[in-house]
Amino acid sequence: MKTINKVASVTLLFWLMKITATTLGETLGDFISMTLNLGYTIGILVTLVFFILSISIQLKVKKYIPVVYWLVIVGTTTLGTEISDFIDRTLKAGYLLGSLLLITGLLATLFLWYGKYKNLEVYPIFERNKEIYYWIAILFSNSLGTAFGDFLSDNLGLDYLTGASVTGVIILIVVFLHYLTKINHVLLFWIAFVFTRPFGATFGDFLIKPVVKGGLDLGTLHASLVSFGLLLLMILISHKKSKN
Repeated sequence: MKTINKVASVTLLFWLMKITATTLGETLGDFISMTLNLGYTIGILVTLVFFILSISIQLKVKKYIPVVYWLVIVGTTTLGTEISDFIDRTLKAGYLLGSLLLITGLLATLFLWYGKYKNLEVYPIFERNKEIYYWIAILFSNSLGTAFGDFLSDNLGLDYLTGASVTGVIILIVVFLHYLTKINHVLLFWIAFVFTRPFGATFGDFLIKPVVKGGLDLGTLHASLVSFGLLLLMILISHKKSKN
């Protein structure tokens, strides 16, 4: 019986979509909790409902459908933003402790995943249980990325463009290591996946924060609409490629 893959292949388009989705998750999460003034607790509930609905659809479909898959990614980035902010601003744990808690959750998930399947390959995935590990790891990594991105700006005092540049350089280093060394490609994938989240988080902050704080002052709504439009365009491209 032929098995059919359920997740996106790792290409340049994948990484561009991932960065755009994480930027959207940052701005949309802030729009829900701050612009709409719903607070972080309500924000988590709203984004959790969206995540549950999207992941339920993803787990039921029999093959990779770009719009469904990327809706889940957006769900994890938006929920991840709310989780990180809840840990920092409601629980008062701070971004450093929040980052440590989230990286522990990510490593534990990857450890359990490896213990069951003896690998951490992210493509192709067609088995239900393995896909669940995949999405849990992605949720932790996106939450971690938000916390780490905010740690760079709030704790280390980096402006938003500098923070995005720092994480961008790390991503480029990972790319060079992938093509120029024999370092395990799965390890490099997860490093890049984690650091594309703080890149998106810091770039999202750059879009929405006031000019006096180093941002473009687009506001959470306009920044979200711009990111959504770019992501939708790339989803259409991905859908066309998946049909060829």
